[in-house]
Amino acid sequence: LMPLSRALRGAASTLAGPQTYQGPPDSGIAVAQQRLFKVTGMHSAAIAPIRGPRAVLGALTLGRNAESGVMTDAELSLLEDIARRAGLALENARLYQRQRHIAETMQRHLLPQLPEVPGLTMAARYVPASQSAQVGGDWYDAFTLADGATAVAIGDVVGHNIDAAAGMAQIRNMLRAYAWALEEPPSAIVERLDQAVVNVAEASMATMIFGRVERDAEGWALRWTNAGHPPPLLITRDGRSAFLDEEHDHLLGTGLVRSRTDTRTPLPPLSTLVLYTDGLIESPGHILDRGMARLRQHAAALAHRPLHVFCDLLLERARPAENDDDVALLVLRTPAGEGESAGR
Repeated sequence: LMPLSRALRGAASTLAGPQTYQGPPDSGIAVAQQRLFKVTGMHSAAIAPIRGPRAVLGALTLGRNAESGVMTDAELSLLEDIARRAGLALENARLYQRQRHIAETMQRHLLPQLPEVPGLTMAARYVPASQSAQVGGDWYDAFTLADGATAVAIGDVVGHNIDAAAGMAQIRNMLRAYAWALEEPPSAIVERLDQAVVNVAEASMATMIFGRVERDAEGWALRWTNAGHPPPLLITRDGRSAFLDEEHDHLLGTGLVRSRTDTRTPLPPLSTLVLYTDGLIESPGHILDRGMARLRQHAAALAHRPLHVFCDLLLERARPAENDDDVALLVLRTPAGEGESAGR
């Protein structure tokens, strides 16, 4: 076998000269190597395999022209060391990509399918961080309760790694259990959840909004509580927008024993409610008010778009380009009132 063919099979490193590729090539890769010698004017070369823990990943060729002299055994030894380090780097990169893919897939499977609620339209998005661990503690949830109301939640567990994603899953599952089993207002359910986070769950701290979307004689409304999370944004059909920031209680997991509050917010016909995590509004070096103003501006401009288009364009326009954080987004829209058209 020729030197490159031997290297790709994991054999020892080899020195090659002009005469090495004078004979007929033993493989297609040897044809390419022969052409490389001719095109570059290479006179001698050192060829070393790039090995991973389980397989040969490639080969490294270092050549010299005739004026530079012939490759020596010392230079071959140096090339072997470079190839060994390259193999380790490539294998680490491969393992990192695999772990990242597994973590992101795990989180996407943990995020729920949205329920079908007569009259309501819902859409959600999860966008992983672009550069870091690709997985974190941001999450959303929506499910139908025993009494027919629709539970909605958005949250963010501290951290940006698999531990944060695992903590997120625990909090979401415990919230579902409490919300389904207990006929209590959102504040009481979140108080119970907070006790579980402190004493049972592996998550450290978390922010969350939890609420019930209900319909009564007065129309649609959101009865909700806020555990230290960025405020919801409500946009009416005429494009007016407001952050629902009148209530803001402490985070989950702090250990504070303090009662939480509930707020009832009417949801007018064809209004859009936006629940989001801080990755949609935060950017390094800028105050939070700037991100919130940008979110409000773009959401109001998109108030008449279909919800799936609304979500995609809002993420594209409102999310700061320099922010490397994951984002969870949950949006719902109420139906038109009696005698009204959804196109108005």
